[in-house]
Amino acid sequence: MRQFPLEMHTLAPGRVVEWRLRSTAAARDADRGDPSGRRASFNQDKHFTVAEESRAADDPVASWIAVTFEVEGPLDETALSRALLAFVGRHEVLRCEFRRLAGELACAPLAADELALETAQVGVFETSELLRGFLVERFKRSIDTLSWPLFTMGAVLREDSATVYLAFDHIVCDGMSMPIVVHEVETEYEALCRGESSGLPATAPSYLDFAEEQRRRYLSIGADDERLGYWKSFIERNGEFFPRFPLDLGVRPDRMYPIVNEASLLLDATEAEVFEKSCLAVGGKPFMGVLASVAVCLREAGGPGVYRGFMPVSERGRDAWTNSVGWFVNTMPIEFDASPGRDFTQVMTQVRAGFGEMIRHIDVPFVRAWELLAPEEFAARSWPYPVNFFSYIDMRKCRGSERHDEWRPTSHVWSARANGACSWFQRDADGLHMNSIYVDTAAARGTMGDFQASLRQTVRDIALTGGFRRPIALTPPRLPIRPRVRA
Repeated sequence: MRQFPLEMHTLAPGRVVEWRLRSTAAARDADRGDPSGRRASFNQDKHFTVAEESRAADDPVASWIAVTFEVEGPLDETALSRALLAFVGRHEVLRCEFRRLAGELACAPLAADELALETAQVGVFETSELLRGFLVERFKRSIDTLSWPLFTMGAVLREDSATVYLAFDHIVCDGMSMPIVVHEVETEYEALCRGESSGLPATAPSYLDFAEEQRRRYLSIGADDERLGYWKSFIERNGEFFPRFPLDLGVRPDRMYPIVNEASLLLDATEAEVFEKSCLAVGGKPFMGVLASVAVCLREAGGPGVYRGFMPVSERGRDAWTNSVGWFVNTMPIEFDASPGRDFTQVMTQVRAGFGEMIRHIDVPFVRAWELLAPEEFAARSWPYPVNFFSYIDMRKCRGSERHDEWRPTSHVWSARANGACSWFQRDADGLHMNSIYVDTAAARGTMGDFQASLRQTVRDIALTGGFRRPIALTPPRLPIRPRVRA
């Protein structure tokens, strides 16, 4: 299972059916639920606020997260409808309506037994190109942070197979939620087709409970709270709250740009196995090896010797929220020394130490730290400039991964605009993959193209030789520096 642009998906054509969520209650009461109860998480509140302010400024933002997977044989539409409804009923956050209440963002979950799915026969798409175009536009039109429901569900039917798709607003899920979607819908569907129980629980631990506990612990803290010490020390060394992406992307301050969304294979399955062994041999893990490679490539292209960036970390834990859908992500700063003169072993030692220090201070939510330590930037609708960002997920460790060869799941992210660059790395049975979204400028295309080529060569060198395969000295960039071009 890997993440790549939906436009790259080789979807076979077919007949599209959608299942649209509705409430069976007589009317949705604006005051339903406990007004003193459910509140959104810090991530959700900031996301919703940005959507509100953008809509008010007639400058709407748009984004979505989607997943697809395959069902072999003729699709039983009734069974899939029941499986989808059971999935929605299992995860409370998917049943939520969000609204402002006394300045805070309240969550009003609809009861699972008050929901139903309506079937919509969309039409037949004769080519893959027409089908992809429909899905891209469908997700753009239907996913709206300020409108319920916050996701869409459907399938592409053929005589001997079907592709199921779900697309979500980020406010109700994260990247690690996508394998959960695949496993639960496939498992429930197959059990229904057999006339058996799936064994899945009727309800999963709720993200709303997680959000409630998070707010209880951190809503009242101030900027002088000792738990912000790690953030403050990072800011002092970095000079500002956000770690800048160190290469030229040709962007102007206070401007958003259309995006480039691209993906590529860095290592095939065999190379990825050898790469992992090289990382383990020096006391690290594969994600540390990728991060070390990123740091060295950025430095060789003109970046600093000390790597500073943001890294999303899952807050699901090992037990409580493992199989829950929601936005269980804390974004944390990480730094380590990748200066010239350090070999692979030495840089990996620095990465391991930097990661360990970060994990020891993971408690304060990113949005809360941002609000307290950079209030002027917190008031803006986007990060202030291109930010250095690194994400890594080993999809082989996700529940249901033993059947990914059969289900063939894929994940996709999209955003209408950006002002920087973000890269996500995934390891699966086929190898190591990279998906990047960055601003569509001439400078960014050149910079990111060179960076990706350099990174691919670096991780392959590690797989081949166990190291960076460079002289341990200050070396010039291996690729020519492109002239700075402003958009």
